[in-house]
Amino acid sequence: MKAVCDRAALLDAITLASGAVAQRSPRPQLQCVHLAATRDGDAGALTLVGADGEVALSLSTLNVDVQAPGECLVPADKLRQIVAAEDAEPTLTLAADGDALTITGADARFNVFGYPAGDFPAPPAFPTDAGATLGVRSDDLARLINTCVFATARENSRYAINGVLVVAEQKTVQMVATDGRRLALARGAALTGPAEPARCIIPTKALNQTLKLINDPDEPVRLAITENQAVLAFGHPEEAPRAVLASNLVEGAFPPYEDVIPRDQDKKAVFDTARLISAVRRAAILTNEDSRGVRLALTPDGDAPTMAITSRAAEMGEAEITVPVESYTGDAIEIGFNPQFIIDALKVVDEAQVTLELKAPNKPGLIRTGPEFTYIVMPVNLQ
Repeated sequence: MKAVCDRAALLDAITLASGAVAQRSPRPQLQCVHLAATRDGDAGALTLVGADGEVALSLSTLNVDVQAPGECLVPADKLRQIVAAEDAEPTLTLAADGDALTITGADARFNVFGYPAGDFPAPPAFPTDAGATLGVRSDDLARLINTCVFATARENSRYAINGVLVVAEQKTVQMVATDGRRLALARGAALTGPAEPARCIIPTKALNQTLKLINDPDEPVRLAITENQAVLAFGHPEEAPRAVLASNLVEGAFPPYEDVIPRDQDKKAVFDTARLISAVRRAAILTNEDSRGVRLALTPDGDAPTMAITSRAAEMGEAEITVPVESYTGDAIEIGFNPQFIIDALKVVDEAQVTLELKAPNKPGLIRTGPEFTYIVMPVNLQ
């Protein structure tokens, strides 16, 4: 294999592929990136693949001068460090000889020892016979992921909540995530939908990697759901995809999330999103591990309802922030929340206004921005 590559494009591709590489593994091959140089007439391409046994990513870099097709398998971290360090070079030459890869610039040459290319898993491919396939615009997919992935569980539990539930039916897509203390639900439109309703649980890592692969808001992304995998292909359906991401599905049952969405909230307040997140952030300054909550006190006052956010921490002090309320219906109420849980939700909201719906101090709160985003958060006891 011998190929001359644009250094900046190569570094971007290595960085993305490295996101799927295993950080620790008894198989050193899974800590490597597989490179394959191909040529179709005068057009050359370099395809990079990273995999950790759960997630696999393949992406192609075009406009490569491929002088000799071939493949190699080299450690991802050293490859990235070398290409990043050669920042004065517009191009780099990659040449494979056996299990080693030589990287050559104007004044430097690196010879990196690798492994037989055949030891690496086969690159992921988009299946043509998947049980369900749908298409989504990149910006719609990014919004769906961003507005729920933060609520996934970081540890295992009896439910499969260390991933995001994806529900596709006709031309609608719904994503749901929960860690047991909060739940985020996002809805969006699909370009094409599955023939039959489909659902699966995709690991958090795979969805975070998906966000990194999105660079054109109008680019279509196809999602195929098989018996044990979710496969995403980036690019026009009539062309070879520029990237393919395959992930094993999370096994187990997702909790019955429909049952925890409140239906009888009788106190509803509308806020300016920016003002509300600013107030919660400031109140959170005077909280600690022992007093992690902030108190929200809503007071109907004719045409000028208000909300006071207060916090208090022993040996630190206390804070009170007044937040204007655009509109309010319902009686006065005081309720406590973990401020970080409120901030996490407001950070991903694109709308200028949000609605906070409440029932009682010991009942969950609900944040909405229309039908696209619903967020349920459990209160905390501030006694």
